[in-house]
Amino acid sequence: MRIAVVGAGIGGLSAAIGLKRSGAQVTVFEKSAEVRAGGSGLSVFANGIRALESLGLGPAFTSVTDRGVEGITAGQRRPDGAWITQVPTESVGELRIVDRADLHRILSAELGPDIVRCGTDIVSASMDGTVTRANGHVESFDLVVGADGIHSRVREALAPEHPIRYSGYSAWRGITTGPVDLGGEAGETVGRGRRFGIAPLADGRVYWFAVANMPQDAVFPDEKSTVEQLFSGWHAPIMDLVEATEAEAIHRTPICDLGAPLPSYHAGRIVLLGDAAHAMTPNLGQGGGQALEDAATLAVLVSGRGGDPGRLDDRSRLEDVLRRYEDLRRARSQDIARKSYLVGKVFQTESRVLAGLRNALLRPLPPSLAAGAAAAVQNWTPPRE
Repeated sequence: MRIAVVGAGIGGLSAAIGLKRSGAQVTVFEKSAEVRAGGSGLSVFANGIRALESLGLGPAFTSVTDRGVEGITAGQRRPDGAWITQVPTESVGELRIVDRADLHRILSAELGPDIVRCGTDIVSASMDGTVTRANGHVESFDLVVGADGIHSRVREALAPEHPIRYSGYSAWRGITTGPVDLGGEAGETVGRGRRFGIAPLADGRVYWFAVANMPQDAVFPDEKSTVEQLFSGWHAPIMDLVEATEAEAIHRTPICDLGAPLPSYHAGRIVLLGDAAHAMTPNLGQGGGQALEDAATLAVLVSGRGGDPGRLDDRSRLEDVLRRYEDLRRARSQDIARKSYLVGKVFQTESRVLAGLRNALLRPLPPSLAAGAAAAVQNWTPPRE
């Protein structure tokens, strides 16, 4: 059973690990010269943790995270620091904040150097399982997993020129060079058309993000100075966090998602996962979690757990696996993507009236309602073995 995974992001590497453990011969193609993902953090909720455990990565993940983040005071604040609402502990459940560089290091170590082919750009894939490199070389596989992000080349075989939608806002991300005392408080501060998020890492450093409405092609001569100007006067320790981050380590990304849900996540010998299938805005903290769910689900089904074992070079067996994967993944991931987009619209409003109304509605929100909404997203387990 030969499987190609296109893309060495979190979803692609996780899927490769699970598929390799199922007995498949896996090759990961990554167009970058090396596997890297530094400079930002990732929130992993209970669903992502269950996925990592299913893939056999639970202990390694635990070693680079700290469950102490679950006890921190979190929620939404105004720019002056006053709490709009605090998130009840039961709505957070299990939560870990991880440096993406640490997570990539763990995933890469599980695969070893021979499986991941860096500097290999896959420009197209065909439903018969062939992939074509930029140099024209063609290679055939029993299954091609498209994990190559929002601008997926593999997706073109299923949905040519599928629209990508700019949200109207972009985000800066950074990690402080050393520990910063947060006073036991984190979460998100919301203004009008601007937000600032704070999340502590296990070693005391802090992952932060700053979001602002702007044209997609906006250009700033100095990204760090721009963040400092936009959030000047906001409550402590926001300026401390920005100042404690090297300028070259602050990166800005236009926030985009798919302009319409994909009608299918598979066709022939191709299957999509992660951003290639359901790129979403980060407002629910579920981009990485949904990619991990995809990877764990696909690994279970390919291995024969949760279904009859067989070979993927049997076309009927392959179709059964991919149909089951789609049944389990498409509706859930697309629903979360839709909700995340709507949350972004609410929190990025520039209207003084709408922002005031938003805050007024959040303030008396019953804890049980917040907990129920969070549980609907975070309560997930892999398919039964």
